Amino acid sequence: MFKKLFMTSALLLLSACTSLPDWDYDKSVEFANYKTFAWAPDANLKSSTNDYQINDLMEKRVRNAITQNLSTQGITLVAADKADMLVNYHASVERKIEADTLSTSYGVRWNYWGWGVQTHTTTREYDVGTLVIDVIDNASKQLVWRGAKEGRLRTKQTPEQRDASINKTVTEILENFPPKPQY
Repeated sequence: MFKKLFMTSALLLLSACTSLPDWDYDKSVEFANYKTFAWAPDANLKSSTNDYQINDLMEKRVRNAITQNLSTQGITLVAADKADMLVNYHASVERKIEADTLSTSYGVRWNYWGWGVQTHTTTREYDVGTLVIDVIDNASKQLVWRGAKEGRLRTKQTPEQRDASINKTVTEILENFPPKPQY
């Protein structure tokens, strides 16, 4: 019984820590035509949140990760007036509460009717960050693609761990850019 309860709790905990990216796009757009990009004028993490982890260092990490990811797809960074598309990004941080309840014992009394269960509930606050990347057609100035991913923010990370985390998140978000044809 305890083994099943432990395995179920571990699976729920692992599934709660993972988040899949979310995408949306204009199906009428020919994404193969996009070969160059520039930063949208309002591309800035710091304007969208006041979380201490959102700073100039994180801004640089996000820009580097997006640039590297798009360059592996043959899309190069150019001046805004020469770009096929503009890339915008922003972040939000939301505080969430997690509660776990564990039944610690069962009891039955013979001289009274009934039975009892003792439970223990633990709550924790944590921050969830969401990174959103937008692709805007530079000619029409219309949003043509959006990707987002949320995840629990970690504290006390080294700069290398923060680099790896941002690179992984951006790669997962841009995994579906350009969108894959649905058959």
